[in-house]
Amino acid sequence: MENPFSALAPGSWRAVLYLTPKTGPKEFQPRKRTEDFSHKETPDGALPFTFDVIYTDKDNFYIDIINGEERIKVEDIDFRHSKGTDKDTVYINFPHYDSYIKAIYDERVMEGYWIVTNRENYMVEFVAIHGNNHRFTTVKEKTAMDVTGKWDVMFGLDEEEPWPAIGEFKQQENKVSGTFLTETGDFRYLDGNIQGNKMFLSCFDGSHAFLFESKILDDKSMIGTFRSGSHYKTTWKGKQDPQASLVSPDSLTYIKDGYKEFNFSFPDLEDQMVSLSDERFQGKAKIVQILGTWCPNCADETAFLSEFYKKNKEHIEVIGLAFEKHKDPAKSKQAIQQFKSRFDVQYEVLLANGSSSKKEASDLLPMLNKVISYPTMIFIDKNNKVRKIHTGFAGPATSEYANFIKDFNTFTTALIKE
Repeated sequence: MENPFSALAPGSWRAVLYLTPKTGPKEFQPRKRTEDFSHKETPDGALPFTFDVIYTDKDNFYIDIINGEERIKVEDIDFRHSKGTDKDTVYINFPHYDSYIKAIYDERVMEGYWIVTNRENYMVEFVAIHGNNHRFTTVKEKTAMDVTGKWDVMFGLDEEEPWPAIGEFKQQENKVSGTFLTETGDFRYLDGNIQGNKMFLSCFDGSHAFLFESKILDDKSMIGTFRSGSHYKTTWKGKQDPQASLVSPDSLTYIKDGYKEFNFSFPDLEDQMVSLSDERFQGKAKIVQILGTWCPNCADETAFLSEFYKKNKEHIEVIGLAFEKHKDPAKSKQAIQQFKSRFDVQYEVLLANGSSSKKEASDLLPMLNKVISYPTMIFIDKNNKVRKIHTGFAGPATSEYANFIKDFNTFTTALIKE
């Protein structure tokens, strides 16, 4: 039966991003598809995710992308009919992250690419089939162990500087969800399966395409690979450890010797220069947020800070310094304005630079030892003395989020009262 709706078929869809690039021409050449997902293994570099198409009436709909407990609502969707192929082309847009999915749509199948516009020639093959809502496989093979709990993890085993992380997993039969917490942030909501001695986790949010594949060894440790899009691949290992911990996020970034205070001068969205030394910021506690509108961890932090500021703006100032990926200032300002509208941000967000390079950010803020992470928060008292610098953000996908909120509220309350 032909789809009676004006656009995508409603209900569940299963999508796959193929992170291993095909050899040959870049123009669209569909892979051989299969709707049999009863296999134990996944094709090399195949990152699955699911989404629901939800109609509000017969002509209007949106998409909910599903990653574990997270739902990402996408409403910016366009259709264009191709006279040459007599098929519809659908555009699923992620304007916050300068990316979109372009796919030919034919009844219950979409085939095309996920395209990232701020990377040169960055196209990842995309296929979605209506009527499925599982992640990796429908197989339910007895698992080698229960992976629930904390894991002491090391990434980059094949790199010059491996980097530590904590894995946090929850397992229910063959389903696994969780995240990895690093010293500079977290991998947000991961979702997947475990079959026998193999574990698979994935996430797609319009910005990140994360794929984790691992094997449980005889000693109950794990070793695996991590892919971020089609541009990065590394190895990792981990072992269950309820006491696993990372370096305190309050100790990584600091004011260098020889600098007595933190200051800056950057334009606002009206091209007016704003400095921390401006009169309106004097005599109040302040939080300076180093961020990028392209950064999902920054989005999590901004959602938190926005609500905090609304309740406390009479007593404390928040100033955002945005380091954007657009070289064109007009595009950067547009991205910042969209970002502010998205989270109802009422505090000032300045355009610090048209580059997301941490080195360039460090050069523009020479009083810091270095900018290690987007985001970073700098807490400043009423006398303009830096009291604490918090690197990264443990978001709502992590067990540390509740601890962060408690520590943040205790510290800012004391800062305001001083």
